[in-house]
Amino acid sequence: MRLAELSERSGVSTATIKYYLREGLLPAGRRVTATQAEYDEEHLRRLRLVRALIQVGGITVSSAREVLATLQDEGLDHNERLGTAVWALPHGPAPAADDPVADEAARRAGELVRRLGWGHGEDLAEAPAYGMLVGAIAALTRLGYPCAVEDLEPYGRAMGDIAGSDLDLVERYGGSADEQVEAAVALTVLYEPVLLSLRRLAEAEESRRRFTGK
Repeated sequence: MRLAELSERSGVSTATIKYYLREGLLPAGRRVTATQAEYDEEHLRRLRLVRALIQVGGITVSSAREVLATLQDEGLDHNERLGTAVWALPHGPAPAADDPVADEAARRAGELVRRLGWGHGEDLAEAPAYGMLVGAIAALTRLGYPCAVEDLEPYGRAMGDIAGSDLDLVERYGGSADEQVEAAVALTVLYEPVLLSLRRLAEAEESRRRFTGK
């Protein structure tokens, strides 16, 4: 397909596609003349991923380039590519290293992860999401809200179930190993608003049941 068709099918303007090509977010098309190139389904799939990362995930072009480079690294296995790509997604700020409240929050996070049986403690502690968890626990602590390990553990177990559903969805999505890893990264970004909205709807429903008896 030519650039105009790629734009029409993807919903991305030709100017934006050309920008993505210049920035290395999209592979070059097959040159057919000095001024024209042809594109295929791989370009269409990559455009969908780039849109998910930048427009929905709100990550920078440089971060998107880092994620895409990881997805293309054939030296990494399926799990490593997915893990490294997800690590490159934006996360909240980690707490200051010399904050005593953060030190206690890190202890709780470590105990929570141990109870959940998630991964290797030292490796997991390097994950950006782990730092974000520590920062969230520290903020709850400062404000005096419940955040003991016992309070957090049910959420962790629920997230474990959701992670299983995430990867079930990716496997049903089908395609090659490369396509599945790309889909996993895209769905990590695209499903976060779904999870947030469902949680708020569920809380409204639970509140109605508990406090109105209806």
